[in-house]
Amino acid sequence: MVELGGKVVYQIYPKSFQDTDGDGFGDLRGVIEHLDYLAELGVDYLWITPFFTSPQYDNGYDIADYRNIDPRYGTMEDFDELVREAAKRGMYLMMDMVLNHTSTKHEWFQKALKGDPKYRNYYIFKKGKNGLPPTNWVSKFGGNAWSYLPETDEYYLHLFHVTQADLNWENPEVRQDIYDTVNFWLEKGVKGLRFDVINLISKPDVYEDDLEGDGHRFYTDGPKIHQYLQELNENTFGKYDDVVTVGEMSSTTLENSIRYSNPESNELSMIFSFHHLKVDYPSGNKWEIEPFRFHDLKKHLFTWQEEMEKGGGWNALFWCNHDQPRIVSRIGNEKEYRVKSAKCLATAIHGLKGTPYIYQGEEIGMTNAGYTSIDEYMDIESLNYYNILKLQGKSEEEVIRILGAKSRDNSRTPMQWDASENAGFTKGTPWLKVCDRYKEINTESRHEPDSVFQYYKELVKLRKELPVIQKGAVTPLLREDKEILAYKREYQGKELYVFCNFFDGEVKVPYSIPEDCKSILSNYGEEISARELVLRPYEAVMFLR
Repeated sequence: MVELGGKVVYQIYPKSFQDTDGDGFGDLRGVIEHLDYLAELGVDYLWITPFFTSPQYDNGYDIADYRNIDPRYGTMEDFDELVREAAKRGMYLMMDMVLNHTSTKHEWFQKALKGDPKYRNYYIFKKGKNGLPPTNWVSKFGGNAWSYLPETDEYYLHLFHVTQADLNWENPEVRQDIYDTVNFWLEKGVKGLRFDVINLISKPDVYEDDLEGDGHRFYTDGPKIHQYLQELNENTFGKYDDVVTVGEMSSTTLENSIRYSNPESNELSMIFSFHHLKVDYPSGNKWEIEPFRFHDLKKHLFTWQEEMEKGGGWNALFWCNHDQPRIVSRIGNEKEYRVKSAKCLATAIHGLKGTPYIYQGEEIGMTNAGYTSIDEYMDIESLNYYNILKLQGKSEEEVIRILGAKSRDNSRTPMQWDASENAGFTKGTPWLKVCDRYKEINTESRHEPDSVFQYYKELVKLRKELPVIQKGAVTPLLREDKEILAYKREYQGKELYVFCNFFDGEVKVPYSIPEDCKSILSNYGEEISARELVLRPYEAVMFLR
């Protein structure tokens, strides 16, 4: 078994990482080119979002062939070289497996459309009722989750984009094909697997309208989900003792998350949950703007820490990914305190119990895109919601302001390598506009001692060196404090104290820190006394006893 507490994962969105052939799209050779940079940071696994053959309606999460690489990303030879070169540097690949749905361009779906009985049973086809779709469920990208096929007078289910047809996991032949696919990549030396929206694969026995919501309660953590994950484990990665797995769990519950990630369940190594990232959704609505609710943020983080620990589950720790806006823009301060708040947010997450994930550019404090026109956006969810919000009567200016805060494109702008044109990402025209701040924010400054990069590097190093960070119990401190997030970790007589000021004013810490504590990390770059601690704007300190 891999000791998860000492590992760190780095997420690469290859389309935006590094383009080596001038077509404006990042590629696998671009990842190979920067392996030394990633090794310098000290990470263990490279989670790379899908680079399989795809029509790219949802940036590769619409897979048309699970066993081939999309030519725009390179070749299988490039992939094999990437696995080898990463391993030489002590890093391993984590594949992103999308097993809830395929592209409608996938050979299976195309055969189903032609009436092949075997492949018709690979997907979920239903007759409508009274001239309407089978249910009133809403797609995650807006609109109904069923699309009509006039040639057969039927609908197919797509919980995501209309080109992403949901697979029928009830069919054992589907499951076997999926096991064979996962094993294909494991045999190539892949040591990590990230499963996209994996808790949606088990659909209900009866398809019915949701009279209370959008339908997600009927297919989230569905009736056979634990059976399916145990079988997936048994038939694929469970045969290895050095493969790490993580499930993306959409709207899941704590109880299920403990089951998914407790080693005794024989399901997954760890899970992503998203409750802590919905604290700036007014009444659960992503597409409105309000300041984040600090009290709720602390409550979610600490509840999941305490309950997962009690139940033997394991958390993936993260702020950012390819679906979330940049955290320094979202709940930090991207202007006068960008560097301090980026480091403060990093401290808060990296001191917790679990396995931390760093999303490309997070380690240099990259910000949201700063787009001012709908023409600059590419993400299908954002383009859909641009129209939906306009139909709701919102002004152009207000819609652009909402997208500026909420769009997934915020995290997908090209990686900012240097101050040259297109931030050193491409010699061509980038597929998505580079953030205007690239001359000020790029990896060239990483060697400066007070850079965000050096701070992340130190956090990764401390995790590898200190068993108290890897394994220590978590005790939340100052739960009701309106400005400070604080906690204690304990393991084998060692204590770690973490204090983070999430705001731009000074605040006295109303807690007696043992005086024999020594500060081991400060985002103000100096040794801090534990006596009568006053935190400056966005100040974060770690003390070890």
